[in-house]
Amino acid sequence: MTTDRIAALESRLGQLEAEADIRRLQARYMFLCDTPNPEFGSNDDADRIDRIMELYAPEATWEGVGEYYDGQFGRAEGWDAIKAHFENFWGAKVNPALILNCHYLTSEQIRVAPDAQTAEGNWVHMQPWLFSDGKALLRSSRLFNKFRICEDGVWRFTQNRTENVFVAPLASTWASDYPSKSVLMQP
Repeated sequence: MTTDRIAALESRLGQLEAEADIRRLQARYMFLCDTPNPEFGSNDDADRIDRIMELYAPEATWEGVGEYYDGQFGRAEGWDAIKAHFENFWGAKVNPALILNCHYLTSEQIRVAPDAQTAEGNWVHMQPWLFSDGKALLRSSRLFNKFRICEDGVWRFTQNRTENVFVAPLASTWASDYPSKSVLMQP
């Protein structure tokens, strides 16, 4: 095998490894934002926020844009502002309480720069929200995120931008009529 061919294979392997790292980073972030979260037995929001912040580069931005998100989420620039955003989100004990939300990702597109030091990624995200008063809604957004490999060799967010696609209320009975056993287990 020639030296050029080995270098080309190493470059392709680096691209694939970067994509896999970014995919895990994005999935980890979504998992940490889910409620309830089995990783936080006591639902310790300070611990959750600290773990989320480990995923961000110091210069990162977090932004919610589009109809409905502009007024609700806004823009946070830098690590301290992003942390304050999350503290405000989970620190606000609102009634009704959010008792469930889960993030589902699809339509993934990851583009790693040729030097494998920066990358961009897009996803479509869907998320049901259930509240303690029985109300529920479904949210969808497009994610436009940027990443860089940091000094410690770990990929982190440099931009996390979520653009609202829709927010739709769900009927209070939307999840009430479901089988007690998997349909695959039915006789």
